[in-house]
Amino acid sequence: MLKIVPDPPLDKLTLEDTLIQATDYALCAATVVHQALLLQPESPASILMMTSMHEMEALRALLESALLQVQTPTEPRTSH
Repeated sequence: MLKIVPDPPLDKLTLEDTLIQATDYALCAATVVHQALLLQPESPASILMMTSMHEMEALRALLESALLQVQTPTEPRTSH
């Protein structure tokens, strides 16, 4: 019997890879909410969708900030 869903990769992700993947998931979730708002702008749930979209955009900003901190080379500290 064939598996429908493949096994996840066995390689351990670095923190940078994890942040990139989390940012991609947040972008996908925000895109889904945006499309739902376009399809049903007058829905009673539209306020909840807009709130969710705002929170996901804030999450993406935090993830991108963390990613920049990981990618920025640390400067050598001088010892006195």
